[in-house]
Amino acid sequence: MYKIAVLGDRDSVLAFKALGLDVFFVETEAEAKATLHRLAQQEYAIIYVTEQLSGQLQGEIAKYKEMAVPAIILIPGKTGSLGLADAALHSAVERAVGADIS
Repeated sequence: MYKIAVLGDRDSVLAFKALGLDVFFVETEAEAKATLHRLAQQEYAIIYVTEQLSGQLQGEIAKYKEMAVPAIILIPGKTGSLGLADAALHSAVERAVGADIS
């Protein structure tokens, strides 16, 4: 059975634990990369990553973009949205539909 993970700083992702999701706290870029790759190799179908952390993981996230599993979805962190999640969603919809629908 597939699982869902949330990856980011402690303050941003701790609340997801109450929802029953697997939460992974990371502090450094190297730790974030290693954790992301480990989760992708395990049975995680969805990996939520904070927008703030995604800035450090752009190349790593791009490696999984064309794969069906895991789906890596950006979420706002404790400091609020940076607009990256909206841009990523817009790009995914455009790719799926084949045209800009906004």
